[in-house]
Amino acid sequence: MIVLMEITIYIALVLVGLCMGSFAGATTWRLRANELADDKKRGDEYDDAEYEQLKKLTHIKTSRDRSVCLHCSYRLRWYDLIPLVSWVLLRGKCRQCRHAIGYFEPLMELGVALFFVLSYAFWPGQLISGLQITHFVIWLAAGVVLAILFAYDAKWFLLPDKINYSLIGLGLASSVIVAITSNNLSAAIGNIAGSVAILSGMYYIIYLLSRGKWIGFGDIKLGLGLALLLADWQLAFIALFAANLIGCLIVIPMMAVGKLKRDSHIQFGPLLIIGTVIAWLAGAVLLSWYSGMVLV
Repeated sequence: MIVLMEITIYIALVLVGLCMGSFAGATTWRLRANELADDKKRGDEYDDAEYEQLKKLTHIKTSRDRSVCLHCSYRLRWYDLIPLVSWVLLRGKCRQCRHAIGYFEPLMELGVALFFVLSYAFWPGQLISGLQITHFVIWLAAGVVLAILFAYDAKWFLLPDKINYSLIGLGLASSVIVAITSNNLSAAIGNIAGSVAILSGMYYIIYLLSRGKWIGFGDIKLGLGLALLLADWQLAFIALFAANLIGCLIVIPMMAVGKLKRDSHIQFGPLLIIGTVIAWLAGAVLLSWYSGMVLV
């Protein structure tokens, strides 16, 4: 009976994760379209070809918002929107114009579904009380927001304020639950403050020292949201360490083969997001392992 329930939960997480991944992908494109439209109105520099392709997404009223093909404007039907399944059946092409859709959408869907499954499998606490389950749901919601930030920063080197603020709100709710369920409220608040100092305060100092040349202010806001999600200075340190380690493993080989230069701009947001997920799901194990190594 317990095994059947666990299987049911995993299936539900996969299905919901695929749907939320589809939502995250669609939201990413709409955010980009609106940003380009705003740049055009302000007279800022923008990619005209990209704007012409995406501007159709800015002319749809919210009440009539439907996904469309970015190439022929074909309005997708419900059977074109089944996460992953429709993409596979259509072989990654538009039903009408047969233009390649690309891998962005299925990767977003699979990524969020994988995040949901791993979050449940490696959740560091119990899921019994209402507050515990609420905390888990907030984390899953944050995962959808993180998917949007990850994709947007990876593609366009930007972290939209609207999405960053959503993450900060979810992080604040998560921190409140951590604080009120803690046996020591003052210690919990201190841990949250330390987490913010590491993941947001440090980047703010770097931002000031470099006058915005090394990192953008969006990274500071992202760091604040992630710090509130972790609500623990030790986990924040692990997230920062993991992000830099992964960055080195990617950047150094690319510099060695000449694909990156010393002054190349690297998106740190996606690395910090990966580091945060690792810290939350595996941080307790890593801390325990490190303590054992030190004591030995």
